[in-house]
Amino acid sequence: MPSRARPHLYLRRQRSDKTGSHAAVWIIKDRGYQRSTGCAAHDVEGAERAFAKFLASKHARIARKARHRDPDEIPVADVLTLYLTDMVSRHSRPKETEGRIAALERFFGDKMLSEVTGETCRAYVVQRTTDAAARRELEDLRAAINYHRREGLHDKIVSVVLPNERPARERWLTRSEAARLIRSAWRYREMQKGKATDRRSRQHVARFILVALYTGTRASAVCGAALQPTVGHGWIDLERGVFYRRPIGQRETKKRQPPVPLPDHLLAHLRRWKRRGQRFAVEWNGQSVKAIKKAFAKVVNDAGLSDDVTPHTLRHTAATWLMQQGTDMWEAAGYLGMTVEMVSQRYGHHHPDHLSGAKSAFRRRRSRDLVAERVAG
Repeated sequence: MPSRARPHLYLRRQRSDKTGSHAAVWIIKDRGYQRSTGCAAHDVEGAERAFAKFLASKHARIARKARHRDPDEIPVADVLTLYLTDMVSRHSRPKETEGRIAALERFFGDKMLSEVTGETCRAYVVQRTTDAAARRELEDLRAAINYHRREGLHDKIVSVVLPNERPARERWLTRSEAARLIRSAWRYREMQKGKATDRRSRQHVARFILVALYTGTRASAVCGAALQPTVGHGWIDLERGVFYRRPIGQRETKKRQPPVPLPDHLLAHLRRWKRRGQRFAVEWNGQSVKAIKKAFAKVVNDAGLSDDVTPHTLRHTAATWLMQQGTDMWEAAGYLGMTVEMVSQRYGHHHPDHLSGAKSAFRRRRSRDLVAERVAG
């Protein structure tokens, strides 16, 4: 959402007018409204305290006026602003949430809450790039509306209609495909003037594949994993062999990130990488990798695999391999950070004991039938 559409602090520079010279001061802007905080340019903390007090006062005024406000009288922009101010900073990726809310504001910003209907939601989906992007953004709109109602600012239910969710991907890697992928990343050499150089610039992708494949961890958590306690990052305790996937200081979210014990062979790799000077499990030029998708796609292409293999495929693969090895559902769910229901529904059919009771029942029935046939004969 553009900053002009929500309250924000603004530093008014030193100026002169007919009344004299005025020092630089922090002011609060809220659409057409301006109010001085009385704080000089250097007093940033004082300005932020004044801004927080202003927001609290504003929300209290809105609450008093809105106890029985009808959705016809509530701008969607106000609903999004409240959610942005109160909740988004608590998200694991606030910048991404802000981007999605900006997209919502461009479409719904001039509408009232009562205009959020199935028709307008479907119109929103049509003008977005993909159904998946529209669905994620509309989920944010639903969360914003629900938060607005929980705060007592309206008392009627406003439903957000979401597009159908895409079927879950079933793609997973065989052992040989995984080996090809790792070899492709590790052995890659950059080409210059048609000749291979000694620069092996995709080995960090091979390290990413190993960690993601043998922990079933999401790509962002693998890329952010430090090899020592680091604020803002998950970290791997190389002494105890435990991967703390949730970043230090970050709240738990719906995407569960429980600590996970590391397999011995992976732990040996990680210890060796640290001895060689790495600070992160996956790093480029000494820094953690922010995104792996493009480099991963190039490795997939070089390995001759189909383009439906993505970084998230490694998580599907880990879950599938655990089931194929007969791992207990509860243990697999805890290891992957999934619910038992999800493991059962999406991956349970790979388990060697899947529906074994039913299969055995038919085998027993067939044996009884054969006995009956011999007796009758």
